Amino acid sequence: MKIIIADQSHSIYANDISEAITSAAQVRGTGIAKRTPEYIISKMEKGNAVIAIDKGTFAGFCYIESWGHGKFVANSGLIVHPNYRGRGLAKQIKKVIFKHSRAKFPEAKVFSITTGLAVMKMNNDLGYKPVTFSELTDDQSFWKGCQTCKNYDVLQRTQQSMCLCTGMLYDPNVEKEKVEAVEKAMRD
Repeated sequence: MKIIIADQSHSIYANDISEAITSAAQVRGTGIAKRTPEYIISKMEKGNAVIAIDKGTFAGFCYIESWGHGKFVANSGLIVHPNYRGRGLAKQIKKVIFKHSRAKFPEAKVFSITTGLAVMKMNNDLGYKPVTFSELTDDQSFWKGCQTCKNYDVLQRTQQSMCLCTGMLYDPNVEKEKVEAVEKAMRD
C-alpha cells in the first residue's frame, strides 16, 4: 500500500473516488458533500490531494482546499474504499494530508467539519480542537461547497452559525505558544 501526493497521473481514479464519496453518504445517511470527478482531478493536478493505492487499485483519498487567501486550509473528502475499511487506513491518510497541508500552508489554520466520530477522534489526535463555526473561514466559497450535503438547510437556517457537523480547528499559532511556554518554563 502506498499513500502518496496525488498528481495528474492519478486522474484515472477520479470516477471511483467520486462514486465512493457518494456511496458513503448514502450508506451512512449523513451529510457528505458530493464531489465530481472533475473537481477531484483539479485537486490532483494542483498537488492538493493524497491517494492510497494498493497494487493499482484506489484504496483511499483526501484533498486540501485553501480559503480566505490561504489563512485557512480544510482537509476534506476523506474516503476509504469499502474493501479497505477497518484497517486504520483513514488515520494514515489523515496524517499524511495534515502533514502535507502544514508543509504547503505553514501559517494557515487547518479545519475540518464532520459528523463522523472516527474523523473527530483522528482530528483530536492531530491537535484539532472543537470550535464554533464563527471560528472557521468566512469565505463564502467554502460554505457554498456544502450545498450538496443533505443537511444544507440547517446551515442556511442558522446563517452558517451551526449545522449537524462539528467544526474542528488546528491553529499553528496556539501550538507554537504552547511549545514556547513549555520551553520558557524549562529555562526558568
